[in-house]
Amino acid sequence: MKWTDSNAIAEHLYDHYPEIDPKTIRFTDLLEWTLSIDGFCDKKENCGEKILEAIQMAWIEEYE
Repeated sequence: MKWTDSNAIAEHLYDHYPEIDPKTIRFTDLLEWTLSIDGFCDKKENCGEKILEAIQMAWIEEYE
């Protein structure tokens, strides 16, 4: 899994953090949670705000 897999990342986060409202998360937490996903193999420095926004939006869609 890489940063470009925002939907897969969002699905994983939804499954592993069902009690979290993705509208309330901080990007620093989102970054760390994504990096800790088993099978995630991209570099931290390849991520930017737009990527985190895309993951958050996909997670919100999954959550609602």
